[in-house]
Amino acid sequence: MILVSGCLVGMLCRYDGNASESNARLKKMVEDGEAIPVCPEQLGGLSTPRPIQEIQGGEGIDVINGKARVVNAKGEDVTKQFISGAGHVLAIAEDNNISEAVFRSKSPACGCGRIYDGTFRSRLKEGDGVATALLKRHGIKVMTETEFREREMMK
Repeated sequence: MILVSGCLVGMLCRYDGNASESNARLKKMVEDGEAIPVCPEQLGGLSTPRPIQEIQGGEGIDVINGKARVVNAKGEDVTKQFISGAGHVLAIAEDNNISEAVFRSKSPACGCGRIYDGTFRSRLKEGDGVATALLKRHGIKVMTETEFREREMMK
């Protein structure tokens, strides 16, 4: 059993109300009960659609540690919702003995390895999103949809 970003399996939960490009293998895993779709942003109480959000002053672990914040394009602080959503995702992972997640790259919640830099200029920087950082802190492996696809091709 793994966790997967809901937008990767057709859930209309992205900030713009759409899904990301659906991954057939992940979608089948959800259908077969081998994966649980989650959206940390929705679980934290944010609506869909919603303004674009980025982490300012650091990355996901810094948000968790109170040293950075998440703001939306309107300038509203949504840090509380991101921390809450990450907590809900961790609880789902722990309740289901999950040790691995496949999350949407670049997202301020799910990003793994690279996220937007907080300037709302489509620039990337190294770092993880808030939910990814919390899962990693608790020993759960997180990979992007690209890493998952590459791993599946190696099988």
